[in-house]
Amino acid sequence: MCSAMSELSTDPSSATPEGRSVIHDLGYRPYTGPRLGPAAIARALLVTGFRNAFGLGRSGRSKVLPFILLGLNILPSVIIGGVMVLVGLKELPIGYAQYASTTQVLLGIFVAAQAPVLFSRDLRHGTISLYLARPLPSATYAIARWGALLGATLVFLVSPVVILYAVALLGELDVSDQSRDAAVAAGMAVLLALALAGVAGLIASWSTRRGFAVVATIALLLLGNGIVTAIQAIAGEEHHARVGEVAGLFSPYSLYRGLMAMWADGDIATPPTGVPMQTAYVVVFVGLSAACLGGLVWRYRRVATA
Repeated sequence: MCSAMSELSTDPSSATPEGRSVIHDLGYRPYTGPRLGPAAIARALLVTGFRNAFGLGRSGRSKVLPFILLGLNILPSVIIGGVMVLVGLKELPIGYAQYASTTQVLLGIFVAAQAPVLFSRDLRHGTISLYLARPLPSATYAIARWGALLGATLVFLVSPVVILYAVALLGELDVSDQSRDAAVAAGMAVLLALALAGVAGLIASWSTRRGFAVVATIALLLLGNGIVTAIQAIAGEEHHARVGEVAGLFSPYSLYRGLMAMWADGDIATPPTGVPMQTAYVVVFVGLSAACLGGLVWRYRRVATA
């Protein structure tokens, strides 16, 4: 009997009476919905990346740092609003453009901490290969992630400006003056966000470990700005203004302060003087953002071909 069972199990003709194999219908159905292209994938990456920058859609612990930093960044503008309402001040204690310069440490920590969330995690876990296996060009992936970080940085920068502007209007300050100053500050915030998102994103795209990317970004942005600020202060005291002006070209924050002195009457140690130097500040600011974005695109093209 055992030999008979062995013959039945090894004889292919015993599968069916006709000796043919059978394909079983398990009920799986093919996808029949619309097939969206790279643009839809890029939009999804942009939206989810923006949410992830604030910890939305992630664990509760991931929301703590970004929202604490955002709250600390907004808090002075709320306090200023309360003081204006209670005391009845006739002008804002701090200018719109100057606000970002006073909270630059919080901004630097936010950008340094959240850039690896968008760039380093996919490299560390290998999910970048899944993204690039889809009909999504590597350049589109890099730009979408960069756009998400840029949007989060703009929220960080523009929120206090909006609050101060609302406070100024509620305080019945001159609408035209306040609107002009707020618009200039918003434009400068865009330039600063472009530079910071580019620098932080480029650093994070080369590191698979979040800690390394955070430390490197903070060192470049905050420590670099501290060195430039010290050089400008010494140059101002020693009456070597040109040295301080040139030093200001080497940090996004000092570039911002230079534009603030040009466009918002900010008071700094060595403001850029003369049309050539003022033009250099604008060109370097824009060129830094473009170079970092180009570096991101090049980096992910290498990743895609690796």
